[in-house]
Amino acid sequence: MASSGEWHCEKRPFSKNESFAGDNENVPETGCLSIIVLGASGDLAKKKTFPALFNLYRQGFLQLNEVHIFGYSRTKLSDDDLRDRIRGYLPQEKEMTNDVSDFLQLIKYVSGSYDAPEGFQELDKAISEHEISKNSTEGSSRRLFYLALPPSVYPQVCKMIKSYCMNKSDLGGWTRIVVEKPFGKDLASAEELSSQIGELFDEPQIYRIDHYLGKELVQNLLVLRFANRFFLPLWNRDNIANVQIVFREDFGTEGRGGYFDQYGIIRDIIQNHLLQVLCLVAMEKPVSLKPEHIRDEKVKVLQSVVPIKDEEVVLGQYQGYKDDPTVPNDSNTPTFATVILRIHNERWEGVPFILKAGKALNSRKAEIRVQFKDVPGDIFKCQKQGRNEFVIRLQPSEAMYMKLTVKKPGLEMSTVQSELDLSYRQRYQGVVIPEAYERLILDTIKGDQQHFVRRDELKAAWEIFTPLLHRIDQGEFKSLPYEPGSRGPAEADQLLERAGYVQTHGYIWIPPTL
Repeated sequence: MASSGEWHCEKRPFSKNESFAGDNENVPETGCLSIIVLGASGDLAKKKTFPALFNLYRQGFLQLNEVHIFGYSRTKLSDDDLRDRIRGYLPQEKEMTNDVSDFLQLIKYVSGSYDAPEGFQELDKAISEHEISKNSTEGSSRRLFYLALPPSVYPQVCKMIKSYCMNKSDLGGWTRIVVEKPFGKDLASAEELSSQIGELFDEPQIYRIDHYLGKELVQNLLVLRFANRFFLPLWNRDNIANVQIVFREDFGTEGRGGYFDQYGIIRDIIQNHLLQVLCLVAMEKPVSLKPEHIRDEKVKVLQSVVPIKDEEVVLGQYQGYKDDPTVPNDSNTPTFATVILRIHNERWEGVPFILKAGKALNSRKAEIRVQFKDVPGDIFKCQKQGRNEFVIRLQPSEAMYMKLTVKKPGLEMSTVQSELDLSYRQRYQGVVIPEAYERLILDTIKGDQQHFVRRDELKAAWEIFTPLLHRIDQGEFKSLPYEPGSRGPAEADQLLERAGYVQTHGYIWIPPTL
């Protein structure tokens, strides 16, 4: 988004040849860019971070003559060892061979501890040598630290970065850090983590990444809502019956049971990913597209959410979850949850926002489903066929479609449910939709915090869910068993019905073929 905050319906794309100076338009020309991936030998770095950096490099957003990438972790490796580990996660096509080789040569590896100065002093020395080789003026270079690490080590790593790896002066350069979720396990731990990092870095330097905010159709939400006139009068409690935000996986924890059991589905998916989507669905129009204006409106939504009612929560745990030897036999950790949130404001009073997430279910999808109220005075007697719905399919098969009632072709006046469909694969043939991590790393380089979580936003999110999470942790709220490959506990469907959701029977959306 343009840092000026102006709304451009046709916006010039960010040029791969532009300098990334961030939000400050009056800074001197910046020097070279160093991207430091901490936890470089871990799964997140290999599967997500480095492939995203490669795609940015291949598209020209990371230039050979100005960028260098550093991997840092405790594992003893050579530069080539790390490159070989990464190579398997990069494109294998023959035509990509030269690009992959050139990219891997940008990577240098430094080994060291996360809580001792020596490794970080060695890292700073390596970064400085790169900056000198590119003739960067001291203090003009840019350093981006990506923490692909467990949150438990964030404070000590940030302290080491602050003490030993910062730019020495401010001549247009910057130091920024990217931290991954989970940001704590409840309100108290999140606030403690925020305070520890906040003592070391200013808020504009901290990028709390939630990769859902980098998804193409999530980023489309603001445009859909505020650039299309026909949505404006409909998007309120007078017309909308309920909103569902759904995340479903058709597989279980698959070897991650011990890790997942520390968090559960609410901490892992609902409190961050789905709640962020809710904010974009429910927020008021921001004053401009400036990141702070957008994040201000998201915080207002979170602060308007009323306490969750017990009768509007269903938890589940799929049968076989505790067969994983790393999961305790008495685990109450939910692998499924349906939670209804209610927003106490003029636009949304009385409209249930249904957040639903689960593992080992009968399908894999993530979507937003806005269900409209019944047509008053239904002269066609077609209400049983289903209500109008606007559905945004986030993954897989990205699409948006409007379910509506039409006349069934033929001589008789009968009705049928159909759709107006915008399927991305069909409409935008040949267009590669960027991965979320590519987009968000590029935003970090540009200094655009719109799609990152601000500290007060994080606090407001934890305030909503912490009371419920503590009761689950203490065993006061039980998870119901459900069969793998099912829809989840039957009680969840009953809760949706009580909330006013009307399921459409006999209609299935089928992604169009090319």
